[in-house]
Amino acid sequence: MRRLWFSIIGVVAAAAIAIGINLFADAGLSGVQADLTQSHLYTLSPGTKQVVTGLKEPVTLRLFYSRKLGAAVSSYGTYADHVREMLRNYASLSGGKVKVEFYDPEPYSDTEDKAMAYGLQGVPLDQGGEQVWFGLSASNLEDDERTIPFFQAERERFLEFDLTKLIYELSNPKRTVVGAMSSLPLEGDQRAMMMSRGQGPAGQPYASAVLLRQTNTVKTVPVDAQVIDPDIQVLLVAQAQNLSDATLYAIDQFVMRGGRLMAMVDPWSESAASMPNPTGMPTTDAHSDLKKLFDAWGIAFDTTQAVGDLTGAWRVRANADDRVQAVSYVAWFTIRDGLNRNDPATADLKTVTVASPGAISKADGATIEFTPLLTSSPRSALIPAEQLRTPDPSKLLASFKPDGQQRVVAARVRGVLKSAFTGPPELAKDQKRPDSFPDHKAATDGPANMVVIADSDILADRYWVRIADFFGQPTATPFADNGPFIANLVGTLAGGDALIGLRSRGETSRPFAAIAQMRSDAEAAYRQTEQTLQKHLEETEKQLRTLRAGGESADPKAKTEAVVTPEQRAAIDAARADIVQTRQKLRAVQLELNRDISRLETTLRVLNIVLMPALLTLLAIVIALIQRTRRARARA
Repeated sequence: MRRLWFSIIGVVAAAAIAIGINLFADAGLSGVQADLTQSHLYTLSPGTKQVVTGLKEPVTLRLFYSRKLGAAVSSYGTYADHVREMLRNYASLSGGKVKVEFYDPEPYSDTEDKAMAYGLQGVPLDQGGEQVWFGLSASNLEDDERTIPFFQAERERFLEFDLTKLIYELSNPKRTVVGAMSSLPLEGDQRAMMMSRGQGPAGQPYASAVLLRQTNTVKTVPVDAQVIDPDIQVLLVAQAQNLSDATLYAIDQFVMRGGRLMAMVDPWSESAASMPNPTGMPTTDAHSDLKKLFDAWGIAFDTTQAVGDLTGAWRVRANADDRVQAVSYVAWFTIRDGLNRNDPATADLKTVTVASPGAISKADGATIEFTPLLTSSPRSALIPAEQLRTPDPSKLLASFKPDGQQRVVAARVRGVLKSAFTGPPELAKDQKRPDSFPDHKAATDGPANMVVIADSDILADRYWVRIADFFGQPTATPFADNGPFIANLVGTLAGGDALIGLRSRGETSRPFAAIAQMRSDAEAAYRQTEQTLQKHLEETEKQLRTLRAGGESADPKAKTEAVVTPEQRAAIDAARADIVQTRQKLRAVQLELNRDISRLETTLRVLNIVLMPALLTLLAIVIALIQRTRRARARA
């Protein structure tokens, strides 16, 4: 009896200790976390910590999530848990500067009205029209607002990037200042507009430049500049030709001082080639490069070679005397599969069109980080840029031989860089240095961040938008994502190291890879067997129809008057039996399709649900037995 009471008291004491430990952990260890996920889903990156800990003013984050959405679609419930935990991490890290509020909008409630007022997106859950919400609204003390209208499952990999970018923009509400240095008429060509007399879009600003101005302050930087304005955060150097050493030095020192550079060079710029030179003659030199800077920074770019690609090649008109009216022009192609899906700037884009692009790479021995953004397909090859001056699409296609290699057309470059100059270069006799010329800087203080694109025609309208006149106003209809590609890159560069350092993370949805592979293999085998049986079934049914019709006689009267012989009757019965057996085999194949999958799925569920608790229980029993043995020995 005494042992029973001791056992009861022991159980009650163990329960009390467990409750006490939980209460203590909830009160004293609420900030202690351990991220055991494979992709460290809940661990904030150094860039995020830099942004959040550097907040000067409070930021309020309001999550509107309908629990009905998680109840109806379990994957969204898991995703919502991920978002909530991330927001709590931001709040915990910020020292009170990030405030988080959670709302569950019920239909026709004040909370739902608030979600609509913030510009969030409601999604109908069923045919009844009831809407569910899963979005975020954020604001600062100056009432600047940013929103994520609805958390798309496809962007879960970029959850940290989207949240950090939102907070960064609220803590830095001023528009990014972008400097544009180019030999192309990005802001329009007044002479061309006058010549067109207002008829059509000739001479209008590039649509990509217009898009860039919507979210940034763009300043024109002359191609003979000796100093880059310190207010400029991102410098876009696009097809800037024949730059002097003084201007190259200005670009170099801009990067050395921590400026963000987006360099667009080209072995053959179609846009520049279409512009007449000052004498009115066609342009013979349409290439651009930053060779002196690239050589010092570890970037390889050959201006004599362009990239051609059969995959995505544009169909263009051939020569007028050719029978073939349209051929694939391999020098102009659309990149689809070559977009980097792990970079926030390109993850959501569908296509980017390039025209006579070059190839860039990391130079031998360079220590920079080189991350491709746009890559050609394996059906690509190099083309001498000389052949693109007066191209013949038919001859170019006939001589084009893909070599199976992929070429990088655009890439991010990151690393500590040394200046390409030992000091300011000498000026021409008629030049004079501006006042307050900055001192020479020999290297960057930390890793420099830039984007290098070996094609300036990405900016040109003809390769991504169709411009039409709508009652006197030019209207642009995009058919590629060139403009958003440029705007996204500038946006990530403007965010500095904090945003550039963020990359895609894992997802909370973790399907069984083995099951998915088995399902795919089984379905492939099933489809093959099904087609074989289906073909046999059709042949047998055709044979049966022939037997019933009395043969293949061409005389209709002979068919109707034919008498079925015993041999034909036996053949008909055999055909019927064959049809029945074939259909049974088809049903058997369908049943076998998921049998192995279901068996493996059940095994995995048992292992996950039963095995781990069983192992923990067994471990507890072993520990108890060891302790009991030790106590017995101590008493003895």
